Amino acid sequence: MTMFRLSCVAAAAALLVACGGSDDSVRGELIDPPAVVATLTAAQIDATTAASGLQALSGKAKCDVKVVALNYRTPGAKEGEMSNASGVMLVPGGMCSSAAPLVANARGTEVLKTRTLANPQDGETFLLAAMYAAQGYAVVATDYLGYAKSTYAFHPYLHADSQATTIIDSVRAARNAADAVGAKLSGKVMFTGYSQGGHASMAAHRAAERDHAGEFNVVAGAHLAGPYNMSGSFQVPSAVAGVQFFVPMIVTSWQKIYGNIYGSPSEAFKAPYASYIENLLPNPTLTYTTLVTSGNLPGGTPDQARDALFQPAFLTGAQQGGNNPLYQAGKKNDLLGWTPKARVLLCGGAGDPTVPPAVHQVVMKADFDKRGVTNVTSVDVDAAIQATYGPDGKAPTDPTSAAFATYYGNYHGRYEPPLCHAQARGLFDTVK
Repeated sequence: MTMFRLSCVAAAAALLVACGGSDDSVRGELIDPPAVVATLTAAQIDATTAASGLQALSGKAKCDVKVVALNYRTPGAKEGEMSNASGVMLVPGGMCSSAAPLVANARGTEVLKTRTLANPQDGETFLLAAMYAAQGYAVVATDYLGYAKSTYAFHPYLHADSQATTIIDSVRAARNAADAVGAKLSGKVMFTGYSQGGHASMAAHRAAERDHAGEFNVVAGAHLAGPYNMSGSFQVPSAVAGVQFFVPMIVTSWQKIYGNIYGSPSEAFKAPYASYIENLLPNPTLTYTTLVTSGNLPGGTPDQARDALFQPAFLTGAQQGGNNPLYQAGKKNDLLGWTPKARVLLCGGAGDPTVPPAVHQVVMKADFDKRGVTNVTSVDVDAAIQATYGPDGKAPTDPTSAAFATYYGNYHGRYEPPLCHAQARGLFDTVK
């Protein structure tokens, strides 16, 4: 049986940050016993994938899937901090009895602080269950610092080092939970993630091979639609879709980590947003929609939202690069320049309006290529997205049309993820 212990005098998770510093020996230690919150049968999974059309990508389920809630210890974003993160483990069962490789997944950006993946009704959790766990993979997916059961004071958004430790410790947590939930793990580990999770999974893959090669048998990484070129993204003049959510999360979280992004919020943000923006995201009650409809964040086109929210000089400084603190923080969180040992897949869609591949995926692949890295494949799923979702099988071109708004409004969050996860599983199936 797995043993559960806490290393500080206080037993409450709420006191973890105050426990006196980081202790690597307890990273990934389970705070609570792993709890099975549901079991999805293969028949239930098949019924849902058939009704949604996902089954063409996922295939029919081979396994039942246990949905297990985890809560584990992991460092904060700053030196010496120890905190916790929650998440989910998906355990294949039923007809699947072989030892399973473990897929460590990092989720996309979330603005709702209370969301956990330890919920079988969550769309991303179900996608992972159908695509991986129902096919014989074990899966662990973190909620990240600052979400759900985590007591950490903020979410260190797109901070490569802390995302990496949180994901690596989720793998340790899954291993610690395995006996208690009837999981048999083969020892092979794959990293994947989508959007924010693509950045996070690549950071974790890099750190696992660089710092923990003796502990993890990393056999592949599939990093999907991730913003790998953070500094370069600040130099693009046009705003991305979702700018009013993603960029404030970057700016305020990096300010809390580095302390030099701005002197006061009003240097970066316009009124009234400057008065509350530092504590807005992630939010305990507001969603993407209600953040805008309540007036807490601006709506409109991406450029209109950007211009309503940010001080022009703040953005101009980052575009100019050099010693600008936001640009330099971006450099610290770029993922260019590393050399993977295991096979890597990059996946995205050329039409993605939120994480443009031309800024990130294409630049990342070119960086690998110029350094002679040969074990990286880059896939563009745009043609499949157009054929499946575009009017008449093509991307709409009239920006004033309802079809244009629907297509690009769903591109990054709905159309692209399952296609890229299917590509990821194609890679994982070759090394499992």
